[in-house]
Amino acid sequence: MKIALCQIRALIKLSLLELYRRKDIVVVLILGAVLLLPLSFVTPFGMSGAGIYFNEIALVMVWLFSILIALGVSSRIFPHEFEKRTIYALLAKPASRSVVLIGRYLGALTAAISALCIFYAAYTLLCGCKQGVWLSEVLLQAFILHVGLIAIIVALGIMGSLIMTSSANVTLTLLIVFGMLFFGGRLPALAATQSLFAKTILYTANVVAPHVEFFDMRQRLVHEWSAVSWLVCAAVMAYAVLYSAAVLLLADFFLRRKRF
Repeated sequence: MKIALCQIRALIKLSLLELYRRKDIVVVLILGAVLLLPLSFVTPFGMSGAGIYFNEIALVMVWLFSILIALGVSSRIFPHEFEKRTIYALLAKPASRSVVLIGRYLGALTAAISALCIFYAAYTLLCGCKQGVWLSEVLLQAFILHVGLIAIIVALGIMGSLIMTSSANVTLTLLIVFGMLFFGGRLPALAATQSLFAKTILYTANVVAPHVEFFDMRQRLVHEWSAVSWLVCAAVMAYAVLYSAAVLLLADFFLRRKRF
């Protein structure tokens, strides 16, 4: 057990080093600066004025950039390992395939969360300077739930990299994530009006697909609504943990069956 934990810690460190060596952190910093631009030139007129729209634009960019970075980091891990044949060196440590999978997942998740921290730090800094609100309960909940979303996306990206090409993996995962973001909450109502075949497909999607809309706190943050119950946050984070674990179990199955 102690050896496995040391191997996982080494893989996490390796993933972070790879992030910095590829200069991805430079891209993150540039994107963080881009988040500041829409709001930095706007004098706030109160939340009923123009500032609300630029706040929403900034949060949309936070979501978009964080999803792209999380998927980009996770989807290229195993294809890179197979292409460079470094997977053999990892398994010769010796490290089991499950340990390699968990270590790579936690490493990609840590890298994606570090980028997310930069985005939220930029947003918090700007809101504090422009509106005098440095940290609120809603902002803290939004960040915590966003971490749960990133955990699911990284798991999906890693599983997809084991069963399809990188381009297909990224495209399909993005379609699922944004499709559920916009239509996930409407699937039961939409299924009720469809034929039996379409109803079956929609109900199956409602059960199997990740409900990323659970993690969306943008409207509460932009409109300064009250925070949700922390019990609700805990339930949503439990969903993120369980869903990520289920996806990783499937990924472990595919990795064990993969010949290389």
